[in-house]
Amino acid sequence: MYQISREKMPELLAAVAKEMDLFLPVQNNGITNFGFWTEDAKVDLDTLKTVKSPKDAFFPQSEVLYSCYQKANKTSIEPAALKDAPFAIFGVRPCDVRAFDVLDRVFLSEPADVYYAARREHGIVVSLACHEPEDSCFCKTFGIDAAEPQADVAMWQVADGYAWEAKTEKGEKLTELVKEYLTEQDLAKEVEAEKEAIRTLIDKMPNSNLSLEGWGVGKTKERFDDPKWKELSDACLGCGTCTFSCPTCQCYDIKDFNTGNGVQRYRCWDSCMYSDFTMMAAGNNRTTQMQRFRQRFMHKLVYFPDNNDGMYSCVGCGRCVEKCPQSLNIVKVIKRMGGIK
Repeated sequence: MYQISREKMPELLAAVAKEMDLFLPVQNNGITNFGFWTEDAKVDLDTLKTVKSPKDAFFPQSEVLYSCYQKANKTSIEPAALKDAPFAIFGVRPCDVRAFDVLDRVFLSEPADVYYAARREHGIVVSLACHEPEDSCFCKTFGIDAAEPQADVAMWQVADGYAWEAKTEKGEKLTELVKEYLTEQDLAKEVEAEKEAIRTLIDKMPNSNLSLEGWGVGKTKERFDDPKWKELSDACLGCGTCTFSCPTCQCYDIKDFNTGNGVQRYRCWDSCMYSDFTMMAAGNNRTTQMQRFRQRFMHKLVYFPDNNDGMYSCVGCGRCVEKCPQSLNIVKVIKRMGGIK
C-alpha cells in the first residue's frame, strides 16, 4: 500500500493529466461537478457528492453518433470515432462506482453499445472512500460499503493525505505511472481505523437501514396497482431533476442537427418524467404524471432487479433526496409504500 500527501496530490494529478485525459471533481462558482483537469482547475476531493454523477465519463450528457454529408448526389456517413486511449476518472465515490456496474448491465448487454464499451475499456477508475458520509446517504440499503471502494485504485483519507491501493491490472499500471509521488508504507492500521469510523457514521445515518420488503423480483403486480402512487405523485413537477442528477438513469433521446453542410445525429440524456418521453405518432403510452412517476420508481426497484438477477438500479447516493424541489425522492417512496410516514 502507498501514501500520497495532500501537498503532492496536485503534482500527481498533473502527472496523470500529462499522459491521459483526467476527469475529476472540480469546483466552479462554488459548485462541484466532474470535469476535465486543467492547470487552473480548482480540484475538490473533499466535497462528498458532486451535483451530477461521474457517469458523464462513460455515458456523456450529449454525444454525436455519426455525421451525414451529401455531395454530388452522393451521401456519405461518418461514424464518430470511438475512444481509443486510456483516461482516468479520479475521486469516484463507492456508490458511483456501483452505478457503473448498473450501467454496464444496460449498455454492455448484447447488442453492446460500442461507444460506451470503448470508454469502459479505456477508463481507469480511482475511487475514494467516504470520509464523512451525510444524512442523505443510504448506500448501505443496497449493499454498498462506503468504506471499501471497488475500483481500479482505492483511496482512503488518512493522516495528512491518502492511502492508495491498486486493485486491478489497470490500477497497477496507473500506480507505476505516478510512483515517484507515492511513498510505500504499512497503513493497514490507519486504513482499518478509517473504515471503522466510516461504517460507524453510516450506521447512524437515518436511512441506512431502509427496508426493501415488498420491492425487487416478482413484485410488479403488487406494486403497480398500489393506490399510493396517486397520493405520492400529486406534487410532482415533472422537472426531471431526479433523473439528471441520478448516477444510474440511462434514458436518452436521439436527434438530428442540421450543421449547414450536413446532418449530425446525436444522443442526449432524456427523462421518463417528461410528458414527451417515448412520444410516438400515436401519442404517449404514459399520459399522466402519476404514470410517469410510477414508471421511474418501478424501474429502479422492481423492473430492473426483475431483469438483472436482483440488482437494484438505485445506489443510495442521496442526490435525489437533496435535489428534488418537492421532496418526492426514492426514500419517501420506499417508506410510504411500506406504510411509514
